[in-house]
Amino acid sequence: MSRNPYVRPISTTTWYMRHGRYKVYVLRELTSFLVMFYSFLTIYGLSALTGSAERWDAFLASQQSTAMVVFHGVALLYFLFFQTFPWFKLAPKAMPVQIGEKKLPDSYIIIGHYVAWLAVSVFILWLAGAF
Repeated sequence: MSRNPYVRPISTTTWYMRHGRYKVYVLRELTSFLVMFYSFLTIYGLSALTGSAERWDAFLASQQSTAMVVFHGVALLYFLFFQTFPWFKLAPKAMPVQIGEKKLPDSYIIIGHYVAWLAVSVFILWLAGAF
């Protein structure tokens, strides 16, 4: 009899393809590359801002190209589906609200977060002059 327990071999390249939960996990973790891209984009934009006016205008023109507008839209949707929405679903577990002996239903907490998010977004758009 062997003293070493059986260790099930796990593929190091396709382990995340076994379950849908693993796939969602990997897709959520891939948002870190978008965060890295936007960090570098911010640094590049700040360096263009400290340079000449032509360099800043070229940076703004590059951000207004169709490809970049589509990329920013897709990145926004990606962040919403894999970061924002799951975070709001997690909020009732991280912040249970108890009123007397009863707990507030999870749906109320989630809806409250969405309403607060909408209010802050409208306020920021109002500050930016969109309304």
